[in-house]
Amino acid sequence: MTLEILTSEHLTPVRHGFFTRKGGASSGVFSGLNCGSGSSDQSAAVEINRQRVAEAMDVEKSALVGVHQVHSADVVTVTQATSERPKADALVTSTPGIALSILTADCQPVLFADHDAQVIGAAHAGWRGALDGVLEATVDAMEALGADRANVVAVIGPSISQRAYEVGPEFFETFMMEDPDYARFFAGGEGDRMQFDLPAFGLHRLRSTGVGIADWNRHCTYFDEDRFYSYRRSTHAREADYGRLISAIRL
Repeated sequence: MTLEILTSEHLTPVRHGFFTRKGGASSGVFSGLNCGSGSSDQSAAVEINRQRVAEAMDVEKSALVGVHQVHSADVVTVTQATSERPKADALVTSTPGIALSILTADCQPVLFADHDAQVIGAAHAGWRGALDGVLEATVDAMEALGADRANVVAVIGPSISQRAYEVGPEFFETFMMEDPDYARFFAGGEGDRMQFDLPAFGLHRLRSTGVGIADWNRHCTYFDEDRFYSYRRSTHAREADYGRLISAIRL
């Protein structure tokens, strides 16, 4: 099966893609393009999948660079291809030929580009990372490489949507302690439960940085099982594990 790669006109002509699960070698609950080496999937299948992504990005597999994601606000500046995966949740580079990659399964994959300065970035932004400032930190790191935030475009890829993201009162209180205005990202749910709008929160944080364009491609990971992996959907189905989607960008 052919790979399915979602792209954004805002990031074009920089080569990039939010890869769906289609076109991969994995099977079972991982069926498709599972690129998560931290999953319990067969390592050989994951490596085949990552090779297919590297070929689609027109780089050697060694140049498909990622990080060990820990829901932080830490950003790594990449200057050369490396197999090392430091603990962080975003990457930036101005070096051609390196594909920055992020893995997600409901959290926001965010790809960044300053076309004029030729600086790119990629961030993994779940609720914790977004609240702690990973998106702002990515823009700051791009500026350190010569980008101008007013020229930066940032696109959020497939993420869990508000109607699938039920949270409890302690989650809501965590946001209220940061800023009572964040109540606008929550809608009422059953009982004491609420529905959190992660992509809207991500867009708010991005726009607050002063980037030129911030957009979400409006694909929900939870409700489109044929195309996307979802941690929450897998949990509700009581599956033992779940696949990880990959998003990548390169100069």
